[in-house]
Amino acid sequence: MRLLRTGEAGSAALELAISHALLTRVSKGELPSTLRVYRPRAAVAFGKLDRLSPGYDAAVRAARTHGYEPVLRLPGGHAAAYNAQSIGIDVVWALADSATGTHDRFAREGERLAGALRTLGVDARVGEVPREYCPGDYSVNARGRVKLIGTAQRLVRGAALLGASVVVSGGPEIRAVLRDVLGALAFEWDEATAGALDEEVPDVTLDAVEAAIIASYGDLEPADLDSDTLTLAHRLKPEREM
Repeated sequence: MRLLRTGEAGSAALELAISHALLTRVSKGELPSTLRVYRPRAAVAFGKLDRLSPGYDAAVRAARTHGYEPVLRLPGGHAAAYNAQSIGIDVVWALADSATGTHDRFAREGERLAGALRTLGVDARVGEVPREYCPGDYSVNARGRVKLIGTAQRLVRGAALLGASVVVSGGPEIRAVLRDVLGALAFEWDEATAGALDEEVPDVTLDAVEAAIIASYGDLEPADLDSDTLTLAHRLKPEREM
């Protein structure tokens, strides 16, 4: 698997479009399986089902009011927020049959990411926290009480993408934006389930978290974002914008 570390994209929509472009090109055999690690812009990533809520427009306005770019997430799930003090993670696999092994990939990557956080001193576990935002069976949590990482998958013929993000610092602002966004969507949740890593392990840094995540994948081949993938991402960007 190759390692792609992408820099500033200019917008959260383009960041997600790069994920989409990687999935598309891997599915066609144009690129090998890829781990992408990046530093995202502040955004609220909405799911397609969120758009059916009567409060959807108000939720989008709430995100913008907080300075978070509203975008349409590529995998499934509901609204989730991340800030510039976060690490974004994409794992894109080339697969002959992407429909097989979905739960195994969720379980494996959840345990891998939890293990990476444990090397930093976090009491990280895999499993849904009661009344968490964007709930999932394979969320990575702290102490069984605070959601730290949510994972979601997108399957296409020939490939699968697992996307995740971990907020390293800025827990209070994440809770504030989620409070207003999820309130508009009439989604019931417990604010205490949203947190940042530095609320579990003081003084943890973005560099340390990024290094721990990359190390958990073993040997990787460094790669650069190529022009064909970036060109495709710009074409796909409108699909992620809101």
